[in-house]
Amino acid sequence: MITDQTLKKLTILSDAAKYDTTCASGYSRTFGDRSVGNYTSSGICHSYTADGRCISLLKVLYTNKCIYNCAYCVNKVTNNCLRESFTSEELAALTYEFYRRNYISGLFLSSAIENTPTQTQQNIYRTLYLLRKKYAFKGYIHAKALPGADLSLIEACGYLADRMSVNIELATRENLRMLAPQKSFESIAAPMQLLHHRLQSSLPSYDKSNRPAFLPAGQSTQMIVGLGNESDYQILRTAKYLYQSLGLSRITYSAYIPVNENSLLPALNAPIPLKRENRLFQADWLMRYYFFDADELLNAQEPFFDLGIDPKTDWALRNYDLFPVEISKASYTTLLRIPGIGRRSAARIIHFRKEGTLTFDTLKRMGVVLKRARYFIVLYGQRMPYSDFYAEDLRFILRDSSAQQLSFFPMQKGVPHVYHL
Repeated sequence: MITDQTLKKLTILSDAAKYDTTCASGYSRTFGDRSVGNYTSSGICHSYTADGRCISLLKVLYTNKCIYNCAYCVNKVTNNCLRESFTSEELAALTYEFYRRNYISGLFLSSAIENTPTQTQQNIYRTLYLLRKKYAFKGYIHAKALPGADLSLIEACGYLADRMSVNIELATRENLRMLAPQKSFESIAAPMQLLHHRLQSSLPSYDKSNRPAFLPAGQSTQMIVGLGNESDYQILRTAKYLYQSLGLSRITYSAYIPVNENSLLPALNAPIPLKRENRLFQADWLMRYYFFDADELLNAQEPFFDLGIDPKTDWALRNYDLFPVEISKASYTTLLRIPGIGRRSAARIIHFRKEGTLTFDTLKRMGVVLKRARYFIVLYGQRMPYSDFYAEDLRFILRDSSAQQLSFFPMQKGVPHVYHL
């Protein structure tokens, strides 16, 4: 039975959780026993499964009563707002009832710091324990690991949750010290290191669910874009460290949204943070799946992405001497670096050319975006018509290609011949 008081708490604490974007997951599993819950995929509040179904997570804070005074946080202690806290039984029952009513497929549970980090982490653990043991709930659970909490409690949560996250939020120590003085990189890194160590040493369990014993979906974090004075390059370097040294499964980037007035906070220069967020997500994908390094995409001399061009195309234009690439001979990793060619189309090219002759029409049917790729490729020594441009002209053309039509007149270096429609 869900009471009016519980629904009141849910209204307040779900609204307070909306700024945390770390609940995306690509982990999939199913169960053959009679346990409650059947999780296939998950995302941030709403997502889609592999078979196209839309699913939802209950995304909520355990409490928004916070002892910290982070300048950017809506729940900081000095803010005058409605404050509520669930009990563990209350939140577990609510999650179970919502699942039974087919409202949700899982839970994303975060929290402000009430009294102490350890006490709050203990409340999170109790909620997870009740869901898994009392309610036999085996749906997806993403829970927070709170900096400063007892590490044994965080480890215990890892045996009950599918994924955990520790939000780093700011990419430099200086900005963290200025905007969140009660936090430190050491307190944030400690639970990350613990989770990484346990994930490396964890062995799979052999119960009916085939669920790995510890965090089957790994750990993630969030960084806020445009909050501090970090450049895109500094954010990517931090992301590189987190992926390589701490084994994170996912990093999400969240555009800064001003919810407080404070002289330490930046003035919002919309829509720049949102555009930067998009470029960082694209660059993150390139690092994880396309074999790019952070130092290839940006450097100290060019620390910000061109907001008008995606990072892969930007890299290709800055390294235009490497192009055009001969599609009939290029390796898989080389194909992945060509704008307009993704992982699936690269794999199809490698497979097809073993048995047949490629054509530009074949490439298009394979999923290659020739509208973009045509400027960077040759096929058996031949280029597509009207695809030979200087890099500076291409930067202009590709920046807003939907609003331009190429000219058939001769090119002059440095002079983009386009008609604006």
